[in-house]
Amino acid sequence: QVQLVESGGGLVQAGGSLRLSCAASGRTFSSYHMAWFRQAPGKSREFVAGITRSGAGTHYTDSVKGRFTISRDNGKNMVYLQMNSLKSEDTAVYYCAFAKLGSAFGVPNVYDLRNYDNWGQGTQVTISS
Repeated sequence: QVQLVESGGGLVQAGGSLRLSCAASGRTFSSYHMAWFRQAPGKSREFVAGITRSGAGTHYTDSVKGRFTISRDNGKNMVYLQMNSLKSEDTAVYYCAFAKLGSAFGVPNVYDLRNYDNWGQGTQVTISS
């Protein structure tokens, strides 16, 4: 089966750093664009960062630009989210997902939840203020 498993979440002070990991299985990982989303309680799921198949292209939501970095290791079937200068507003469950689109992976399509599938169960990130 196709599966994504997120890990690396936890409780961190504002201004601190955290690296999230997403392990993929059941697909040819290097054939798919990937993304991280997050969802706070009572809020809609929000696009955070996306990365192309090779890792050469990235997209970020404005609120995390300059603080978060998405990367991938196709040899390990892993995608990562390095989060620095964390703020209380970053508190959420973070999810990774496979993109269903290929060449259309770009603005505005990267923001749309409907363009992703096989979501993981998520990892909780809590930032203390």
